[in-house]
Amino acid sequence: MGLFEERARRTEWFLDARFGMFIHWGLYSIPARGEWVKSTEKIPTEVYDQYFEEFNPVRYNPKEWAKLAKEAGMKYAVLTTKHHDGFCLFDSAYTDYKSTNTKCKRDLVKEYVDAFREEGLKVGFYYSLLDWHHEDYPHYGDNQHPMREEESFKGAGHNWKNYVEYFHNQVRELLTNYGKIDLMWFDFSYENKNLAGTEFEHMSGETWGAKKLITMMRELQPDIVIDNRLGGDARKPEPDLHAGDFVSPECMMPAGEAVDVLGRSIPWELCLTLNENWGYAKNKPWEYKTTENVIHMLVECVSKNGNMLINVGPNAKGEIPKESIRILKEIGEWMRVNSDSIYGCGKSELEKPEWGRYTQKGNILYAHIYDRRVGSFRLGGLEGRIKKARILEDGAEVRVEKPWNGLDYPKDAFVQLEIAGLYDEKDTVLELELQS
Repeated sequence: MGLFEERARRTEWFLDARFGMFIHWGLYSIPARGEWVKSTEKIPTEVYDQYFEEFNPVRYNPKEWAKLAKEAGMKYAVLTTKHHDGFCLFDSAYTDYKSTNTKCKRDLVKEYVDAFREEGLKVGFYYSLLDWHHEDYPHYGDNQHPMREEESFKGAGHNWKNYVEYFHNQVRELLTNYGKIDLMWFDFSYENKNLAGTEFEHMSGETWGAKKLITMMRELQPDIVIDNRLGGDARKPEPDLHAGDFVSPECMMPAGEAVDVLGRSIPWELCLTLNENWGYAKNKPWEYKTTENVIHMLVECVSKNGNMLINVGPNAKGEIPKESIRILKEIGEWMRVNSDSIYGCGKSELEKPEWGRYTQKGNILYAHIYDRRVGSFRLGGLEGRIKKARILEDGAEVRVEKPWNGLDYPKDAFVQLEIAGLYDEKDTVLELELQS
């Protein structure tokens, strides 16, 4: 079996799930200015360490997080086990910079795994390839390091082999100590123009020891789904070993489905924030997306054969912000009655309609209506093909009949709604059974 076929087998559950929760959480929840605060404000480690000394999420209850994810209709979750600042939420044997050495003295990853497994959700780990705490990660001249412009680090030697061994060992721990792990989300590869000609110019692929890393991961967890941010090319006819199982566009909706050079569909997942920040940001509550906007983005992802992973950033006490909870609960209300149009669905055989979008599963076509428009709804190319039409929410019949002013569209079918508005202003979903 080739890498393409192996990828298809591993991602079967992933493509059925379609909707997941991203969780960015760590020391940066205390300054509450986003997860990049150490870099953007160029904070030295000795200053940033005050957050390590203070960290004590006394209200951390991952069972509540898991119940919220399930209520929202999510099927999997991804937690930041280590972000760019190098702080680990798990009890690693390779560092003292971990949650079990803070005031909370807890392996926060273990509690997360247990809680989400209990709710029947797939469990994923985020792990940053960057590390602004480790002494052997390049400092001066690196694109992102907080000390990138600090002259005292110029010319400092870094034992890169030591760092690669360090993070490989941590990945081994994560895939050994917590049972079956369904997904691994690495972040991220990049170019260091200021370090051209050095071993740190191309922070991608074999700089990370990617092939060795993937081989080890597949030995430990053969079925684990891995993202593409180690730097491999997923679009080759036979994808690179370290290309991962899905591509991961960030905060930008792709124009269409992801395909390889042969035109074959590639699994993909849009990751995005609820409020323009990944980590907790106290002073930007006005930037939250609307529930309707999130639902529409989820539908659009599925209509392009993709998934959506939407983020929450818990605060320093370990609580998901109230506004995030409100939005996810409202999404859950919609998913409770409309999830059949999401789970296991994908791109339709039909073009995008003018009033919304289609998702499809076999001979069941789901019409997602956002815009009431005027009169009947025109379903292009479906004349004589609709066996049955129902409102997905409650099973109510929808009449399929051509109005007098639809005679100019002989190839198109028309459905009638009995009200002037929509049954659900966020997204009214019709379930259309097509003739085989």
